[in-house]
Amino acid sequence: MSLLTPHHLTSNSQHPEEAPVPLTDFGADELGDYQPESTIPQDFDEFWQRTLAEARSHGGAVKAERVTAQHGLRTVEVDHVRFPGWNGEPVAAWLLRPRGAAGPLPVVVTYIGYSGGRGLPTEHLFWSAAGYAQLVVDSRGQGHDTPDPVTSAGTQWAEGFMTRGIDSRENYYYRRLMTDCVRAVDAVGELPGLDTDRIVVAGGSQGGGLALAVAGLTGDRVAAVMPDVPFLCHYREGAQISLDGPYQELVKYLRWHSRHRVRPTFATLDYFDGVNFAQRATAPALFSVGLMDPVCPPRTVYAAFNHYAGEDRTMTVWPFADHAGGCGSNPPVQLSWLRERGLAPQP
Repeated sequence: MSLLTPHHLTSNSQHPEEAPVPLTDFGADELGDYQPESTIPQDFDEFWQRTLAEARSHGGAVKAERVTAQHGLRTVEVDHVRFPGWNGEPVAAWLLRPRGAAGPLPVVVTYIGYSGGRGLPTEHLFWSAAGYAQLVVDSRGQGHDTPDPVTSAGTQWAEGFMTRGIDSRENYYYRRLMTDCVRAVDAVGELPGLDTDRIVVAGGSQGGGLALAVAGLTGDRVAAVMPDVPFLCHYREGAQISLDGPYQELVKYLRWHSRHRVRPTFATLDYFDGVNFAQRATAPALFSVGLMDPVCPPRTVYAAFNHYAGEDRTMTVWPFADHAGGCGSNPPVQLSWLRERGLAPQP
């Protein structure tokens, strides 16, 4: 028995079917039309061009070590990968692919949800089972395999990562993590057997927000983006209406410093907002949203979706879902969507 059957919202159909939503958020019609005013800083592009150029200037090799035997897998090959990220610092990843598959394979670069790391390769078998290669990227400081040496930079006034270095766009934690995520796409070109013309970036929650950032920062190097219930979008609204989750870290910080930190805090966050990255992303995009999500309220997801620059954009709507979204029902939707866009592996 499957979970909810999704309703699709495309660029030609702006309104999802009527469904119950929490009283803390808009109704279905308002969500379809929700497009908040843009808050992109004037030097947004210059900031990110400089950031990525600095990261790439450090150089460094991409290294891969075959570790399949250590994990007892018979149908999947697993490589332990290290690639240079922010400041040239090594970032860990898993590369999984079907054993014996003839390349080059389309690759799904996967980013991880908040407070998690790459985990074990046995947690990431779906895409290789479907014939894809998958690069699972560790999150610096959140996973166990990629430290964040800049933990003392700037201010951290609440638990978690949302306020780490938030006193400055230069020091902010997500500057480092988003740079790592772009460098993961760079690394694909140095790993054998992968098709650099068929790179898909994907993730859920924080991973969805990171995928959206990468899509906005890498242009046509990405063939598709699949942000599920994305976090890191429309921070102002998320802080004001979320009932649970990491946006509450901003609430605590601003509650303690509300007299002088509200405006500069959101001025920093504007450089890392998925809504602003969406306005620079053109690859085909498959979003998903849970209309009863207390962590990433629906309007924060629709803010990014309705600002998305690419013409080929689709929203999968899970009417009764919370932050888990479509759970196990979502991957088949993704497979079908990728197949329709010519991004399926060769039989």
